Amino acid sequence: MDGSVADSGLQVVRLRPNIGAEIRGADLAAGITAAQAAAVRDALNAHEVVILRDQQITAEQQMAFARHFGELSIHPFSPNLPDKPELIVLDNSADNPPFSTDVWHTDESFRKAPPMATILCAKVLPPLGGDTLFASMTSAFEGLSDRMQGLISGLEAIHDFKPFRALFPDTPEGREALLDLENDWPKIAHPIVRIHPETKRKVLFVNPQFTIAIKGMKEEESRTILDFLFRQARVPEYQFRLEWALGTVAFWDNRSVQHYATHDYLPHRRTMERVTLKGDPVFGPVFGPVDEAVRTAERSADPARDDGGVVRQFARRKS
Repeated sequence: MDGSVADSGLQVVRLRPNIGAEIRGADLAAGITAAQAAAVRDALNAHEVVILRDQQITAEQQMAFARHFGELSIHPFSPNLPDKPELIVLDNSADNPPFSTDVWHTDESFRKAPPMATILCAKVLPPLGGDTLFASMTSAFEGLSDRMQGLISGLEAIHDFKPFRALFPDTPEGREALLDLENDWPKIAHPIVRIHPETKRKVLFVNPQFTIAIKGMKEEESRTILDFLFRQARVPEYQFRLEWALGTVAFWDNRSVQHYATHDYLPHRRTMERVTLKGDPVFGPVFGPVDEAVRTAERSADPARDDGGVVRQFARRKS
């Protein structure tokens, strides 16, 4: 247990070595204080995914909680409510199977400024299954060799809303609607290595759902490197698996986390309510003589390394 967070009345309990914590003592239905919001943000930065249990909240209360951390965004493709366009209701069963969530992904990375975070609340659950897996892409980057980190730093990858293209039929009307959306949401290049705007840690920022190519590389070169990087999310040591219960709220940092929602519960029903927080443009490291000297000094002083300067596998660097 990390212990009580000063001035908030909350407790933060670490769940996994590299990702995940549970926050205890918060009542989202009653609302949280500024000190509690600051404690939640600190926990999110430290653990990347935070879980709040037994929160019997309305959609309005979920949205009010989210607004402590930023402005809510509206998803350009997912279903939402006319009077609450910021709220996405994911109501899935055999009659309405889930769409393209059983793929490791970062929410909406096809945006110029991808979301800062996502908040999901469980409303209806199946008797078994329906877990969500999360992967720390901070740890995924840190688990790479120095040579691979150096190779991908400074490169950019192209992101596209490719899974949502399947929503448009191959008809004149469908093609016209898709063309309009391509004009509204053109492909965007993001750094493969992202600097987290708050923690300043380096994050591996590519995902198999939305990342389609590395800018400036031949297709075969790009595919080989991306396939290798995509597999980093599958490393168990970087993961946290959430078994949902009614009233569970998951709050994850979209800037440093990928997730995967399992489809093993069908034909049973699973209903979740989601809100998403607006984010910032993606920035990567800037390398120069000074930066490389600092990087070398950090490597030599890193306690995660043995005497030979080699990072022990799955050790998480602190920054």
